[in-house]
Amino acid sequence: MGMILSAIGQGFLWAPLGIGLFLTFRILDFPDMTVEGTFPLGAAVAVTSISNGVSPIMATLFGTLAGALAGLVTGLLYTKGKVPILLAGILTMTAIYSINLRIMGQSNRSLLNLPTLFHTPLLGFLPNNLSVILIGAVLITIIVTLVALFLKTELGQAFIATGDNANMSRSLGINTDAMTIMGLMLANGLIGLGGALVAQNNGFSDVNMGVGTIVVALASIIIGEVVFSGDMSLTDRLITVVFGSIIYRFVLVLVLAIGFDADDLKLVSAVILGLALMLPNLGQRLNLRLKERN
Repeated sequence: MGMILSAIGQGFLWAPLGIGLFLTFRILDFPDMTVEGTFPLGAAVAVTSISNGVSPIMATLFGTLAGALAGLVTGLLYTKGKVPILLAGILTMTAIYSINLRIMGQSNRSLLNLPTLFHTPLLGFLPNNLSVILIGAVLITIIVTLVALFLKTELGQAFIATGDNANMSRSLGINTDAMTIMGLMLANGLIGLGGALVAQNNGFSDVNMGVGTIVVALASIIIGEVVFSGDMSLTDRLITVVFGSIIYRFVLVLVLAIGFDADDLKLVSAVILGLALMLPNLGQRLNLRLKERN
């Protein structure tokens, strides 16, 4: 039972990462590699802030803001510096590694005996896993609601149009560069938030904790789309990312229960994502063959 509750809680905490990548990868059509730097950046800022006496709430906000600033850098490199998409993200991600070392003063930093969002007097009566689920559920509900409302505004529609067809959007008077920068800041802010939350739950931040996070985020998106296929609104698709994140965590729990070593989780994550990407195509091919036989 504890492992199930842990999987649900972890799914909620990692969901902002999936939603952030959904905004850039699916809506903006921008393969943003900044993710693997932004995630540990949010964690480093939050943990260092708490270690220096800042409240967990403010530390989490600082981690979110740091992520947004990283997105701003990538956006400026791409739109103003004319650096190719992938290279812009890689440059920012590489620079963030050194920045994280500067922020923490070392390769990792602990929150031992320090307050976090999940260990407050108000939640003292709840077991650890339930406090994580409660806070995670509240935060992800707020995030999904706010993002869904934003996408329905005129500014949000301009953002969506930029991802659909940038040339047409420019002809309609939309500042596509501003939309790209805004989208990257919003997405990486959410990813920084995810890093801050996961670090507080784990009790530490590490300069290498961003390795493979883009695979985790993509897995949340793809698994959600595969499991909940069909015609859906953007709000529905945001919700599927959350469920995809939780399902992905359940799969990891199952893998560990079978007997796989924790060191194999990155490999397992890559295999899961690969299978999730292949399933829709395999299903289509199977349907075509069945129709041909009939």
